[in-house]
Parts: sequence; structure tokens; C-alpha cells
Amino acid sequence: MLVLTRATGERLIIGNGEVRLHVLEVRGNQVRIGIDAPRHISVHREEIFHRINNTSQLSELDPEETPSDVEG
Repeated sequence: MLVLTRATGERLIIGNGEVRLHVLEVRGNQVRIGIDAPRHISVHREEIFHRINNTSQLSELDPEETPSDVEG
């Protein structure tokens, strides 16, 4: 993992410049980040990403199976 220090108003560029992160605000233990990315790149908070993946995995199950039949 690369760890960088940025101040409010500074940016990070990822890859060839397609994705840019902007540090908008730091308040206590929270950081507001703005993300510029092309539409073909999905950007999600981690917990939302996991929820989407879990939902898509459940939808791929045999319709006869219920969520309680799936080992977690």
C-alpha cells in the first residue's frame, strides 16, 4: 500500500490521469474526497462495493435456493 500525505486542496492522480482524487476537507477524523473518473470506472465506498457484490452473488444462485441455504 502506498501511503501519501496531502493537505486540503491538493490532489492525487491515478494511472494515466483518468482518475483524480481531490482532498476537499479534513475535519477531525473525517476526510472529504472528491473523485473525478470516467463513467466506465465504478467508484463506490467499500461497504457499498461489498453489498453490490453480495447481491450479485445471491442473484446468480439457483432460484430454488434461499439465502439461508448459502454458507457465508
